[in-house]
Amino acid sequence: MTASLLHAPRLHRTVLANGLTVLALENPVADIISARLFIRAGSAFETPSTAGLVSFLMGLLTKGTDRLSSMDIAEAVESVGASLSTDAAADYSVISLKTVAADFEEIFTLAADLLRHPSFPLSEIDLEQRLTLQQIRSMQEQPFTVAFNALRQAMYGSHPYALSSIGTEASVAAFTQSQLLDFHRQQFRPDNVVVTVVGRISPEAAVDQVERTLGDWPQPSTPPPALQVPPVEPVNVCVPILQDTNQAIVMVGYGGAAVQHPAYAALKLTNTYLGNGLSSRLFVELREKRGLAYDVSAFYPTRLGPSQFVAYMGTAPENAATALEGLRFEVERLRDTLLTDDELQAAKNKLLGQYALGKQTNAQLAQLLGWYEVLGLGVEFDHQFPEWVSAVTALDIEAVAQTFFCDPTIVLLGPEASITPLAQAQSSDPQKKA
Repeated sequence: MTASLLHAPRLHRTVLANGLTVLALENPVADIISARLFIRAGSAFETPSTAGLVSFLMGLLTKGTDRLSSMDIAEAVESVGASLSTDAAADYSVISLKTVAADFEEIFTLAADLLRHPSFPLSEIDLEQRLTLQQIRSMQEQPFTVAFNALRQAMYGSHPYALSSIGTEASVAAFTQSQLLDFHRQQFRPDNVVVTVVGRISPEAAVDQVERTLGDWPQPSTPPPALQVPPVEPVNVCVPILQDTNQAIVMVGYGGAAVQHPAYAALKLTNTYLGNGLSSRLFVELREKRGLAYDVSAFYPTRLGPSQFVAYMGTAPENAATALEGLRFEVERLRDTLLTDDELQAAKNKLLGQYALGKQTNAQLAQLLGWYEVLGLGVEFDHQFPEWVSAVTALDIEAVAQTFFCDPTIVLLGPEASITPLAQAQSSDPQKKA
C-alpha cells in the first residue's frame, strides 16, 4: 500500500494492494460522512446496440445482491435515515452514500456489497425495462431533449458520446441478465474503482474501513478493458425537426476541448460569459434587449474525450431565423471582438465564485475528489483550475473562439412553416455557414 498527504489538511490518497484508490478527507464540522464509489466505466463504453446499458445497470445495483433483496436494501438504508443512490455519466459511474458517523460502517459495507455482488434479479430487470421505456417515450415528447439528441448524434457520429444516456427503445428492450453480469464482470474490478470518503472520520479510519470491505477483492491478472473510440470529425450540417410546437428550439453546436486540453479553462470562462445566468451575454442581449427568447443559454460539458460547446434558444416560431442569427452572432463575434476588462473580470468572479460554492458540503467534496481522480486530473486540479481561470486573458478568449467557434452543427425544431425555409436557406447559402 502507498499513501501520500496531499494539499488539503488531512487529505490522504491511498492505493490498496489490489489497485483500488482511496481518497479520504477529514471534515469534523458536522456529524456526517459522505462517500462515493466511482467506477471508471460510463456510457462511453456503449455501442448503438447497448446504448443505455450502464445507466440501466447502475439503476439495478440497489435492487438485489447475492444475499439481499431490494426491500432488504431499502430497509437497511431507511432504518438509519441514510441516503444511498447510483448514477451513470459518459466517463464514469458512481454509488453515492451519506450517513451520520455512527452508521457509516454499516452503510458503507452495504454499498460495497452492491458494488461487488449485484444479482440483477429477472423481476427487477423486467420492471426497470418498463420504467425506462416509459421514460424514453416521455422524453420523445420534450422538444429540447429531442433537439439536443439530434445535435449530439449529428456532432459525434459513430463516437459513443452520440448515444442517448438512457438508450433507445430497441436497445433497452433487448437487455438481458447475462449482458449485465458480463459488463459488471469486465468493468467492476478494484483497479477500476476510486473510493472517496469525506466527513467526521480520520483518514486512517476511512482507509481501514475501505480495506476491510474491499481490500480482499481480487485484482484480475489482465488490465481493465481499454476504451476504443473513433475520432470525432467536425460536421457542418443543419438538421430540421418538424413538430407542431408552440415554440421553436434553435441549437448551435461547436466542437469543444476535452478536460485535459489547454483550452479547457478558457472555454469554461467563455461559457460563463455567454450563457451562465441572468447576467450572461446571451440572456441580456437576446432575451432582455431583443425579447427573442423564452429560454436562452449555453453549456460546455466536462469530458474525458472531445466535448461540445452548445448555445440554444427557445423562441416563437416566427422568430426562429432571427434567433439563429443572434445566437451565432453572439458566439462567433468573440473570434474578432475582445472582451473588455470589466467583462472578463465579471466572468471570472462568477465562475470562481460558483466553483467555490460547489465544494461546501461533504457530499460535494466527495464527488469532486473522485471526479478529479477518475478524469486523470488528480486532486491538485482543485487549486490549478482557479489559477488557470485567473490567468485567462481576453486574447486567450479570442484565440479559443477562433479555434473552436467555426462551422457549427445546427438543429432547428418547430412547425414546418418556420423551420423548413430556414433549414433550406442554411443548406443552400454557404455565406450563412461562414
